[in-house]
Order: sequence, then structure tokens, then C-alpha cells
Amino acid sequence: MTTAYVFPGQGSQFVGMGLEQAQHRPIVKGIFARADAVLGFPLSHLCWHGPEAELSDTINTQPAILTHSIAMHEMVRLSGEIEAPAFIAGHSLGELSALCAAGALAFEDGVKLARERGRLMKEAGERAPGSMAAVIGLDADALRAACHEASRQHAPGVVVANDNAPGQIVISGGKMAVEAASALAKAKGAKRVIPLNVSVASHSPLMAEIADEFARLVETTPIAPAAVPVVANTSAQPITHPDDIRAELAAQLTAPVRWVESVRFMRDQGVTHFVELGPKDVLCGLIRRIVTDVETRAIG
Repeated sequence: MTTAYVFPGQGSQFVGMGLEQAQHRPIVKGIFARADAVLGFPLSHLCWHGPEAELSDTINTQPAILTHSIAMHEMVRLSGEIEAPAFIAGHSLGELSALCAAGALAFEDGVKLARERGRLMKEAGERAPGSMAAVIGLDADALRAACHEASRQHAPGVVVANDNAPGQIVISGGKMAVEAASALAKAKGAKRVIPLNVSVASHSPLMAEIADEFARLVETTPIAPAAVPVVANTSAQPITHPDDIRAELAAQLTAPVRWVESVRFMRDQGVTHFVELGPKDVLCGLIRRIVTDVETRAIG
């Protein structure tokens, strides 16, 4: 049996996340307390008791999900009940969690980077509002062609942001370009197009103005070689060297999340068990649609 650990991104948060585990596992309570200390406010109370609107503000969501994910990882690591991973991967924000789990980032540094990533993305959304939409039932190449056509008509343009699973892809960019690409996708045979309730155009060129600032933060953050290969969002290939990790963290703000390719790469390397560590089980659902001959388990 070969195992991979995977870590979710934004959208998995819910009020009450981690509360039950913190009541029974001192390690979980301790991780949340460390996050509270480094951020200087009670993130744990926000995770456990809400309000939901505040938890869903990206500036809070990002450190909240990372904290919960690493609390679950430490709980699993201490229990010794699940095989150590051959690979680790995270979806979007989850890449920071993955790097903490792999030993490349100290937990406190990961929490600070997640908070700053959320702050900068929120600022970018206020300065240059964009939109995102989930497209169901259209293949990636046809959708890329629709985005290319829409981008020729409208600026800022639109791109494929998250290749999540076969037939489930998220596009991101300027509002008019996203609307045009959505219409083209329907014309090309998409079953459904679901506009997402966001103003931040994640993983699109609209994030370029904050990517440089985030890269400077990453540059000053201590990063060690990853003890376990981390399959990168931008390349769907494993990285361990600090230079590659820094480049990845800066690039993934504007680059698409190549989740389908990442999961297939891990399966091709012999991974048969995927363990999702964090709130909900979104990635387990995606993984089962990408590769059918694996087992998935969600913890958290």
C-alpha cells in the first residue's frame, strides 16, 4: 500500500471545524492555540463558534483551513495508525498546508503566509474585482478554447483556474470575460455553468499585482528541503528543494491548479490510498472521479 496525503483549499471551511477533535485531543487544541498566538487574535474561537460570514472572509479562511489541516495531520502522525505518505499535495491554499506537513515550512510561518495570502487576495479583489465560474460537463481543451475566444473580446481576460476533475473545471478572470466564456461553454455543450459567489479571481492574471508582494514575503520566510515530495499545483510534478518551493508559491497565485494531472501522477507512481486532512471531504470526491482504482479517506 502506498499512501498520499492531500490538503484542501478554500471552500471547505465550516463553523465548528476542529472543535470536537480539540475537546478530545490535546495536540489539536495545542495547534489551534499556536495559531491564536502567532496571529494575535482567537482564530480558534472563529473556527469553532463563528460567525460564518467572518470565517468565510478569505483573510480568515486561509489561516483557518491551514490550522485545521495541520492539526489533523499532527493527530494522524502521533496516532501512527495511518501509513506515512510517499507524496503530499495541496489544492491551491492547501499547498501551504502540504509544505508544513512535509517539513518545508514551520507551522507558525505557514499560518502567517496563509493570513498574508488571504489579505493580499482580498485587496486584489477590491482593487480589480473579477469573478469565477464552475463549468460542468465540458472537457478542458474545449473550455480553454472558449476562454481564449472570450479573452480576445474582453479585458481583463479569463483562464482555466482549477482543473479539478474530468468534467468539473473552474474558470477565473474579468467579469465580462467570465460571462462570455460561460456562454461559449454552454454553446459548446457544457451541462451547467455555476457562477461562484466571489469577487477574487483566484489563479488568474488579475492576481499578478499581488504575486510580486507575496513572492517578497516568501523570500524572507525560512524554507527547508521537503522531507516528502510535494506535488506542485503549477507543474503536477514533485518538488523538494527550497528554491523550487519559493518559485512555486509565487507562481501558483496566477497559474492554474493542475489537480487532475497531480492526482494521476501520484497514481502512476503507485499511490493506492489518498488521505485528505482538513475540513470536509471535497478532494476525496474529486480524486474518485479522476482515478477509480484507489481508496480515499477524509479525516477532519
